[in-house]
Amino acid sequence: MKLIAVDLDGTLLSDDCSISLVNREAIYEAQKQGNIVVISSGRSFHDTKRILQNAGLECPFISGNGAISFHTERMIQNFSLPVKVVSEIMGILDETNLYYEIYTRNGILIKRDGRDLLNKEIEKILEQETAFSVKWAKGEIDIQYKQYGLLPVPHYREIDFTQLEVYKLFVLSFDKSKLTKLQGRLSGRKDLSLTSSGVTKIEIGPLEISKGNALKFMADYLGIPLKDSVAIGDNLNDLSMFNIAGMGIAMGNAVDEVKKKSTFITKRHNEDGVAFALRKYILN
Repeated sequence: MKLIAVDLDGTLLSDDCSISLVNREAIYEAQKQGNIVVISSGRSFHDTKRILQNAGLECPFISGNGAISFHTERMIQNFSLPVKVVSEIMGILDETNLYYEIYTRNGILIKRDGRDLLNKEIEKILEQETAFSVKWAKGEIDIQYKQYGLLPVPHYREIDFTQLEVYKLFVLSFDKSKLTKLQGRLSGRKDLSLTSSGVTKIEIGPLEISKGNALKFMADYLGIPLKDSVAIGDNLNDLSMFNIAGMGIAMGNAVDEVKKKSTFITKRHNEDGVAFALRKYILN
């Protein structure tokens, strides 16, 4: 029996954010052979759950980069940020005029004018970089607004976060200097975890969380040795899984850091790379 942890974006999902029939069939095949496939994503709890339901897949899953672990219709582990820390980070993000989303137990809080903020940022970048791809940037924005479980709000500051159990703040920016500045400002803190699922993103969560920690917890919970675990992913937030799994499989589109840590490299996410990896390296 293997415990197979599979990332979503850039890994299991195609560009249209769906799970292909080929990938679904390979997962069914893995499950029939007695393996446990766990989805491990930076996406929210509600979003991850709906994506799996739409695909007809029944899998335990890790969401919020390890903030929530879910198995047999219940949360088996979850972490959240103290309200004071949430307020402090919000102040820093507002001061820098950054777009951000707030992941809560009820869903993802998202500003109604958030898209306008990002569009203005694109316009400003175009003044300096005429080769900047507006189509790509608009696609990145569309992904955020197509998430399940969105809760549009006019302002964040009027919200009482006391009972909302905030587990992640997601930052999106096409201005590299803003992200570099934010990374430098937060990286020395001892109460936060910082990771990224792409060059335009910074994801802020409780110190204890990572996909790797959640994978270890899931392995312990299921009684499966880590040496019998497999991690399949493409980006920096997957590295913690690659560091502890018995086997790491990088997507063909993975960043170099992930490829360097991998045991094998499979095809790209739009080429059913997960199915190829399962059938070539894992299944009988």
